[in-house]
Amino acid sequence: MTVHIPVRRRLDDVALDQLFREARTHNAWTDKPVSDETLRELADVLKMGPTSANCSPARIVFVKSREAKEKLKPHLSEGNRDKTMKAPVTAILGYDTEFYEKLPKLFPHADARSWFAGNPALIEETAFRNSSLQGAYLILAARALGLDTGPMSGFDKAGVEQAFFPGGKVKVNFICNLGYGDPAGLFPRSPRFAFDEFCTIA
Repeated sequence: MTVHIPVRRRLDDVALDQLFREARTHNAWTDKPVSDETLRELADVLKMGPTSANCSPARIVFVKSREAKEKLKPHLSEGNRDKTMKAPVTAILGYDTEFYEKLPKLFPHADARSWFAGNPALIEETAFRNSSLQGAYLILAARALGLDTGPMSGFDKAGVEQAFFPGGKVKVNFICNLGYGDPAGLFPRSPRFAFDEFCTIA
């Protein structure tokens, strides 16, 4: 029996530039809207990124309407308020602290629910770590689809949770503006480490 192993080709420099080397955190936005179809495509791409036991704890609210933006506005730090109000969409990236209840569907070949039920420390660690991964997938998927991103902290976590995730089981990790960035609002790129400053080959 012949096993077909797909060949993974290296992405070209255009793709690497768009995803990483020339991608920036945007602070100013054009008026070009982001369609609901694009947001659905974004979700369909990012959900394919790996999480431990396929736990997929991220829960995302795409804040797009004027009403929803006004609900978010008072919970933003002063430095994040104006740019967020002008962004076409703001993704609130939360994590479900009861994610393990979905594991019979998402990881059906083992009793993965029992690994977490009754263990709040493991639940929190797993949910936060894996939602952070999914937040990174969101940024890369958005860039891959031609969007710009502006991830940030700088908000009242409790206020955002109460406004968008009432009930208490979903906690907020971070927020991320999405749209088509205006390069005029970019700061000079900050330095990055050289390989030996943050990597070791053992």
